[in-house]
Amino acid sequence: MKVDKETLKKIAHLSRLDLDEGKEKEMLQSLSEILTWVEKLNELNTDNIDPLTNMSMEVNALREDKIGEHLDRERGLSNAPDRDATFFKVPKVKD
Repeated sequence: MKVDKETLKKIAHLSRLDLDEGKEKEMLQSLSEILTWVEKLNELNTDNIDPLTNMSMEVNALREDKIGEHLDRERGLSNAPDRDATFFKVPKVKD
């Protein structure tokens, strides 16, 4: 598929790209190559192919939830670099 200059300018505008005249020819060539490649992919028969739902075949190692020991607040706050009676103190992020 061939992309003309008007289509390239419209794509550049929609994607907020600032194309200079020197790069226009190179970009037209690249877009044409990409669209040609996608057209070739459309020729593949994918009727018996399940959609990909995950990029990895890894299976999550899930564990059963169990009621365990409850840690008290004081023990959790004991590791805080700065705290008051019941909360962690953190630096101010926004004025």
